[in-house]
Amino acid sequence: MVLALCAGVALSQAFRTVGAIMASPLQAEFGLSPQALGIFSGAFHFAFGAMQLFMGIGIDLHGVRRTVLVAFPVAIAGALLSALSSNYLVLVLAQALIGVGCAPAFLVCTVFIARHFPAERFATVSGLVLAIGGLGMLVTGTPLAWLVQAHSWRAGFVLLALAAALAWLAIWHWVREPAAAVPARRESVPEAIRQFGALLMLRHTLGIVVLGGVTYAAFISLRGLWLGPLMIERHGFSLVQSGNVALAVSVISLVGAPLFGRLDSADPGARRRRIVLWALAYTGLFALIAFVHSAWLDIAGMLLIGLLSGFIVWQYADVRGAYPAALTGRAMAVFTMAMFMGVALMQWGTGVAASVAVAHGGDPLTAVLATIAVLLLAGIAAFAWLPAPGAKPRS
Repeated sequence: MVLALCAGVALSQAFRTVGAIMASPLQAEFGLSPQALGIFSGAFHFAFGAMQLFMGIGIDLHGVRRTVLVAFPVAIAGALLSALSSNYLVLVLAQALIGVGCAPAFLVCTVFIARHFPAERFATVSGLVLAIGGLGMLVTGTPLAWLVQAHSWRAGFVLLALAAALAWLAIWHWVREPAAAVPARRESVPEAIRQFGALLMLRHTLGIVVLGGVTYAAFISLRGLWLGPLMIERHGFSLVQSGNVALAVSVISLVGAPLFGRLDSADPGARRRRIVLWALAYTGLFALIAFVHSAWLDIAGMLLIGLLSGFIVWQYADVRGAYPAALTGRAMAVFTMAMFMGVALMQWGTGVAASVAVAHGGDPLTAVLATIAVLLLAGIAAFAWLPAPGAKPRS
């Protein structure tokens, strides 16, 4: 059942990373500015993040299987609408529909794992799910670049729509909700919303949410949007060559999640300190790529970013341990919402930074990567200095 649910994660990963390969063809066809490109890519993540609370309620009230089966056809419709888009606004709407449809994809996996696996195996199994689901990013590397170059970007969306339909069929056929997952008493929707409010009011939630809003956003903004323009505009790579780099970054990121999952600490305090240290190293790599304009150093830096992005699985483990079991589903929903709203805001913000840099004669890609590094530093500071789970109020 976990493997079938991973099919949905894989398609979600594919949809959210198409921008890296499709950015240049879309700019050419629709005459998009960097800011418009950021809005295109951010539309998926904004819709994805905005729906997390509702998906969390759906999972708690109706279960994992029903929630994902109802939502995922919306992603298929969005992919087909993307392929048929005649203008930029329709394309953005289609991306938002894909985001809505993919919204429960990873959340259902984390809730399923939290409910049906021992707590000490949570980080390890979640890391494996991230790795398996990350196979979707491989499709949006060299294979998608070849397809787009040989045919068109529209063919890419058609292929993804067909793959999403197959993923839906796999979930429908294999996933069955265990009886233990059905609550003895179902909350009403207003009660569930009040529980979310109570969760957000806890003192340690803010630091978790702020860092969650930038770590994954940094990786996906690079891999899912700016990698292609970086290699094509800064270093003169072809679309397929850029796809090869994207493929390599995706492959190494598949190693990072299970590796960091196996290295997870059972001590929550030690885990939080490790998160801060690895996040600082991660930030340094973005700063390096921003200011060192060497093709091989940029590629090496992106490969290391792909590997280090695996530490994000520790953030999920931190959330798993920071809240009582009854709130696990909602806590995961809040954290996932923060992650993807963060992606949407970061992609929009980096698009603005690139446009401002162009207007003032600067390098737009330096502006993009430096902005990501600054946002990461702000998130790390919030996580380190705001109250931790179990911390006593300061007198």
